[in-house]
Amino acid sequence: MAGPGLKRVVGLGFLALLTACGEKPQVEKERPRVFVQEVKSADYAASVTLTGDVQARVQTELSFRVAGKIIQRTVDVGDRVSARQVLARLDPKDLQTSVDSAQAQVVAEQARVKQTAAAFVRQQKLLPKGYTSQSEYDSAQAALRSSQSALAAAQAQLANAREQLSYTALIADAPGVITARQAEVGQVVQATVPIFSLARDGERDAVFNVYESLLAEPPKDKSVVVSLLENPAIKTTGTVREITPAVSAQTGTVQVKVSLNGLPEGMQLGSVVSATAKTPGKSAVELPWSALTKNLSDPAVWLVDDEGKAQLHTVTVGRYLIGNVVISAGLKGGEKVVIAGGQLLHPGVKVEIAENTYKDLGAGAQP
Repeated sequence: MAGPGLKRVVGLGFLALLTACGEKPQVEKERPRVFVQEVKSADYAASVTLTGDVQARVQTELSFRVAGKIIQRTVDVGDRVSARQVLARLDPKDLQTSVDSAQAQVVAEQARVKQTAAAFVRQQKLLPKGYTSQSEYDSAQAALRSSQSALAAAQAQLANAREQLSYTALIADAPGVITARQAEVGQVVQATVPIFSLARDGERDAVFNVYESLLAEPPKDKSVVVSLLENPAIKTTGTVREITPAVSAQTGTVQVKVSLNGLPEGMQLGSVVSATAKTPGKSAVELPWSALTKNLSDPAVWLVDDEGKAQLHTVTVGRYLIGNVVISAGLKGGEKVVIAGGQLLHPGVKVEIAENTYKDLGAGAQP
């Protein structure tokens, strides 16, 4: 059986062991290891590929100048027409009746003029001899002038009726190609309602619909290379000649017309074409997608400060690219942005920066 002295020695040894354990330094928690890139801003000019079509510089909507029923159509979409060619006809019966009525009125007025002229001649012969009065002479003269005026009015009415009758034929006012048809034979149409669309021969434009944001600053270089969409090897050059000042309510775009310097073989009226344009360069930073996170609902990135601590920083994304994002605001240059390993970070945590893990930001390199 152990004595009191042995118990005292064991107790002192256990106490010394506990004291030694308490004095051992605590192991530091392992820091998150991250990859970073140093921010370097550069001028970024986004390129935009637009799709449009080739249109005639002058495109006319052809319509009848009188109402009526279409009885004949001589052309279709895609047909080439010449100047003064008849494209369609209206039923002329009603207007022919007006011409016949005006013609009869002219004949009647001619007879009246003949009668009043004879009466006036008699008064001229009788007045010097005293066989008639001055008042009768004046009346005969007034009747002649009235009949002559009525004849002139009837002749003008006849000319107008004949002109209206000529409007029953829809005539092309210039050579070109029919690009659209809005009416058919048997249809009753009103005056000025478009029947055909005529693309006149002459200069051609490439027409594009562009979002207004791309035209915030007028392009410095107005020359454009336009290529055929189905065969980019077929291309021509052009110059921006018109930008519509109003935004389309239907599409929310602005129409841009590029005057083409001739059409190569294979590119013709109605061909679908494409053109690549660059917006004016602006100072921006390009980062990999992996660097982007969010601060509540706003885009953000993790920055590593001089003390090696991670801080969440809100930024503005100017454009999303394949594999990269363009930061338009929020970064000035020189900051260290976490591009990998940011999933487990929280504000203020100290991190370990992996060495030799990044290249120049301009190359858009990813770890």
